[in-house]
Amino acid sequence: MLNDNCLLTDPAFIFIDEPTRGIEVGAKYEIYKLMIGLAREGKGVVMISSELPELLGMCDRIYAMGGGRINGMLTPDGYSQENIMRLATRSAQPVQ
Repeated sequence: MLNDNCLLTDPAFIFIDEPTRGIEVGAKYEIYKLMIGLAREGKGVVMISSELPELLGMCDRIYAMGGGRINGMLTPDGYSQENIMRLATRSAQPVQ
């Protein structure tokens, strides 16, 4: 859930972890509106979510992680749940 107090300091970047997990649809819409508004103000909004449809609908870029590493980045022209899962489940290369 977003904490309004974090916005009082006028941050340049906002990290939001699982912003809509466990809340009803109407509240999700309000959170999405807030996030879009912050981005339009020029703020960097980093959303961490396990909800693939949420990522596909909200993000300008999606970085997929797996094994503690960033395995790849997608832009809207490459968005699909399959592409995200392919990157997220890609085996990390062993360190040599």
